[in-house]
Amino acid sequence: MHRGDVAWMMTATLLVLMMIVPGLALFYGGMVRAKNVLSVLMQVLMVTSLVLVLWAFYGYSLAFTEAMPWLGSFAKVFLSGVTPESLADTFTDEVKLPEYVFIAFQGTFAAITCSLIVGAFAERIKFAAVMVFTVLWFTFSYLPIAHMVWGPGGWLLEEGAIDFAGGTVVHINAGVAGLVGAMLVGKRLGYGREALAPHSLPLTMVGASLLWVGWFGFNAGSNLEATSGAAIAFLNTLFATAAAVLSWSATEALVKGKPSMLGAASGAVAGLVVITPACGTVGPIGAIVMGLVGGVAGLWGVSALKRWHGIDDSLDVFGVHAVCGIVGALLTGVFTSPLLGGTGDADFSIVHQVWVQFYSVVVTLVLSAVVAFLAFKVAGALTGGLRVSEEEEREGLDVTAHGETAYRL
Repeated sequence: MHRGDVAWMMTATLLVLMMIVPGLALFYGGMVRAKNVLSVLMQVLMVTSLVLVLWAFYGYSLAFTEAMPWLGSFAKVFLSGVTPESLADTFTDEVKLPEYVFIAFQGTFAAITCSLIVGAFAERIKFAAVMVFTVLWFTFSYLPIAHMVWGPGGWLLEEGAIDFAGGTVVHINAGVAGLVGAMLVGKRLGYGREALAPHSLPLTMVGASLLWVGWFGFNAGSNLEATSGAAIAFLNTLFATAAAVLSWSATEALVKGKPSMLGAASGAVAGLVVITPACGTVGPIGAIVMGLVGGVAGLWGVSALKRWHGIDDSLDVFGVHAVCGIVGALLTGVFTSPLLGGTGDADFSIVHQVWVQFYSVVVTLVLSAVVAFLAFKVAGALTGGLRVSEEEEREGLDVTAHGETAYRL
């Protein structure tokens, strides 16, 4: 156990927490109308807090103990048997971390995944329904997928799927759940007929900036050691994101005539998502190419694709996180090749790896969609319906759900 690794991983954990509160909360909060901003901040904060507690109760045990290929065991429920002397493995046999640090780091991943989902049905869902859904989806979708991809003996891990920091586990998983939720909750009042413009793009820009900074903990922290592996993940996170900002904004300018601030901020998130599964296994130029592709893919996801499926995904959770997560997962199978600057073995096969990446994506899509559908149905049954009344929606969730207003004139 090296003190430098421990210090780095504790710092990385703090950076991931910063991605959620305040980063994601402000990013989402700025994109809704002023009458709903507190409701979104509240949902992100409460979902994060709920998931962190559930992580200690049973989440860590089911995700990171060895039992079945698709789920762990109850051996460490309530962190049973974990002590200050307990050690967790890294990618180097002789290097270990305090298990408490690993638990904290992975807990923040679970928290941000569940928090991402709330952007899809913002401005019209009942607060209680969000909380009930979170418990169910975290338990039956996040934990199995986390175990399959990252857990000891996990099915997709053993098959050779590469997901360095959470393309399937976090982004595709959350994006699909968000789309299902948006479909079941229904469109916002006035959707497609009146402007539902963001109330504060400066807040969104601040949130996106905090996400970018925090993402270095997310991606480079997934190396679990303060080594050159963390350095390449760090560098790729820098380059891919910058490339995606440029490609999204340039494409938007060509298609719509002007590059927007919201587009540039969304481009940053698209680049961060697309490089997440690949950040530890591709080279810097491969990361830039992935970022350039990711920016265009994200813009397509929030425009043409959204028009095609017609679902009111309020803050484009599916269009950015699922679409760019899928693109990133597949391109990981390409740019990990040593012929393209990646860290793959000499006998690395792009065709084989892309196939493995593809079916890991399909498994995630199907499991998350099915669990989300059932979880929303149960949540709706237990809370008297998923959606607030028309009167409450018109007045705004800040007042009707929380008895507060964000701004006073």
